[in-house]
Amino acid sequence: MGIEDLNERIKKCNKCRLSETRIKALCGEGNLNAKLMLIAQAPGENEDREGKMFIGPSGKVLDELLRTTNIDRKKIYMTNLIKCMLPKYRRPKRDEVETCSKYLDKEIELINPAVIAPLGYYATKYIFEKHDIQLPPKPEFHKVYGKIFLASDKKILPLQHPAAVLYNSSIKEKMIKNYHKMKVLLIDCKWYPICPMKRFYEEEKLSKEWVELYCKGDWENCIRYQMEERGEPHPDWMLPDGSIDERLHKLCKEVIR
Repeated sequence: MGIEDLNERIKKCNKCRLSETRIKALCGEGNLNAKLMLIAQAPGENEDREGKMFIGPSGKVLDELLRTTNIDRKKIYMTNLIKCMLPKYRRPKRDEVETCSKYLDKEIELINPAVIAPLGYYATKYIFEKHDIQLPPKPEFHKVYGKIFLASDKKILPLQHPAAVLYNSSIKEKMIKNYHKMKVLLIDCKWYPICPMKRFYEEEKLSKEWVELYCKGDWENCIRYQMEERGEPHPDWMLPDGSIDERLHKLCKEVIR
């Protein structure tokens, strides 16, 4: 099944109660070869009426966030966990998620993005459960926003939904910082080709997780990167989080001998 066939099924879907109250079932849109996929919860009133992603008030916020982080909306793929508008913006019900998520699963398979950015609680909850990532208690859930999680061949970056800033403008600065990480994840660290971490990884002396989380992940938060940018010396056996790996230190001394 291709994306066009999938979209036709979405448009004609009547598998749950939401088909009785929607105007249009909303398909995903954007670059079919995108490295980055954004997953929102469900269409709003404007999206339900026009059949397009993020064209209401939250869409304006998203556009601003993308401009701030220098990401071209046309180069990413956007979709929803729930394809139909939720009446009165209520929470999605379990059976609605179970039914509609099958479409999302197929979208992820077809687009095959390197980075998935679920927006808000329910989209993140579904993606976490899909990839067996432990979900924190709801009072602590906000702590996952802006953090990178690994799932097989993909990176998951939970972000607050753009609508959140409409209700609390004080979080905008934090949201800009978190959204900026999408851009970081799309580019490998410029120092990676000559970094000892690359050599250690290729020699199977360093876990792949270090490379994926830092060298090809959030390299701006890598202590090695920060010190390199400042021109500060640092040992080859220092890990991206700044800790010293004595095993690597020993291996380096053996090589010198």
